Amino acid sequence: MSISVVVVDDHAVVRSGLKLLLDAEDDIEVVGEGGTAEQAVLRAQMHKPDVMLLDVVMPGKSGLEAVPDVLQASPASRVLVLSMQDDPRYVREAFEAGASGYVLKEAADAELVAAVREVANGGSYVHPALGARLAVAEAKARREADADPLSEREHEVLRLLALGHTNQEIAKMLFISVRTAETHRAHIMQKLRLTSRAELVRYALERGLVE
Repeated sequence: MSISVVVVDDHAVVRSGLKLLLDAEDDIEVVGEGGTAEQAVLRAQMHKPDVMLLDVVMPGKSGLEAVPDVLQASPASRVLVLSMQDDPRYVREAFEAGASGYVLKEAADAELVAAVREVANGGSYVHPALGARLAVAEAKARREADADPLSEREHEVLRLLALGHTNQEIAKMLFISVRTAETHRAHIMQKLRLTSRAELVRYALERGLVE
């Protein structure tokens, strides 16, 4: 059984090159192609491919936005995102959208073929260097979250509480309900393990949130 692939890229030359590359393999067959996100969904419905090779940057809707629609049209298909972006954020976005792999357009021919086989067999694929950078970026984000667990809005509420404002005053200043202000306050105390306003003020002073 050969792996059926649909290639979606808005450049016809790129599609032709990918088709030639993949069709040269005994176990892979390109069964369809397209140039837009809309065509990607239609081809997914029509061909139910094992793998869809999907470009990120296309006119109109991006490839990343199309991933959920493609998977809805053909739930058994696996999406391999093809991109020029070597930014770990794009990799994370692709996987969050439901993609099974992320390959750079500059990748060697052999790498692309290996990636298609990997995702077709139920695995996931990220270029090794990109995978390492993604791991580093996620570890950094986790460290930052551990160091400062508060959201931006909670920071605002904390600063106003430390300046002596009441929940009612904070609600007015931030255009939120009093109940929401109270909820933010409760979350702040809980996250920072504080038990009194004095502790809250001390924390805000130590963090330079108030003069």
